[in-house]
Amino acid sequence: MFTFAQSYLHTLDPNAIEFSDSFGIKWYGLSYLTGFVVGWLMLRWLASSGRILLTVPQVTDFITYTVGGVLVGGRLGYCLFYDPSLLVDFSGTFPFWGVLAIHQGGMASHGGILGVILAMCLFARNRQLPVLHLIDITAFIAPPGLFFGRLANFVNGELWGKPLAPALQEAPPWWSVKYPEEIHTLPLETVEGLVPHLANPLATNLHQQVVIETYAGNPILAHNLEPLLTARWPSQLFQALSDGPVLLLVLVLIWLVPRKPGVIAGSFLIAYGILRITTEVVREPDDGVALTLGLSRGQLLSVLMLLAGAGFLLISAKFGGKRVGGLLASCSNKRISSSSPDADSPS
Repeated sequence: MFTFAQSYLHTLDPNAIEFSDSFGIKWYGLSYLTGFVVGWLMLRWLASSGRILLTVPQVTDFITYTVGGVLVGGRLGYCLFYDPSLLVDFSGTFPFWGVLAIHQGGMASHGGILGVILAMCLFARNRQLPVLHLIDITAFIAPPGLFFGRLANFVNGELWGKPLAPALQEAPPWWSVKYPEEIHTLPLETVEGLVPHLANPLATNLHQQVVIETYAGNPILAHNLEPLLTARWPSQLFQALSDGPVLLLVLVLIWLVPRKPGVIAGSFLIAYGILRITTEVVREPDDGVALTLGLSRGQLLSVLMLLAGAGFLLISAKFGGKRVGGLLASCSNKRISSSSPDADSPS
């Protein structure tokens, strides 16, 4: 029976719908789809109310560019920043190249940001719109996607939080999390003590069998496994809250009144960088990625984001042009052509 003096044992299925052992619809993919749909709805409202320079017919093309930037940039960023081995991981099974195996997880938000900026430069050149304003728009609609992505990380049981303090391990609080996969780090002698509770005690890989049966819902096994596991911070949920509702609230407050193009993008980078650095304190550093100056890879990249955000604000102050937007204003922003003296160059 659940009490408030025990951790949550993670047994969530990453598959929303499973057609076979190797194929199904995963929550990870649905999280990205939901984020893009919410972003598209936000864009349509902003465009139809005249608060941005996009027209309603342009919204779908814009979100298509955004999707491409997020997926390509996010995946390449993960491969370059966290797991370069995927760049040379070739196999005889679909999708044949590790870089393309997005269905197995592995996206970097910092890479996604870089991908979106490049996509917006291309869109601005094709549509003759100010690139800083387009980057502002993508920054404003990004928090819902970040929120759903972090929830998917939790469902997948990835990006674990750090262990709670030793004093809390004996009676961990209800909000802490334990992961059955941690059994792989325990010695075989410990795992053998769980054999009497296995439905298949003759499995060749006892560690993996314990994980399989725990996720399949073996209650007696789960009860005996839980004391062997480490209670951890639910860092994915913390980052879902900070990267989603908190970050969106910051941007809404800043864009209540019209701002020069580039202000929202710069504010996004600074706020997201600060929030990411803060929440990374309770997140386990990525395997195989060494700390730099005491900072995790995510924190280090976030420091660079802070600098980039400051750069956006400086560029906006000098070249931003006319103020645009204003969520409280019932306005109709006239399109700024690239030839206008108040328009910034898309290059």
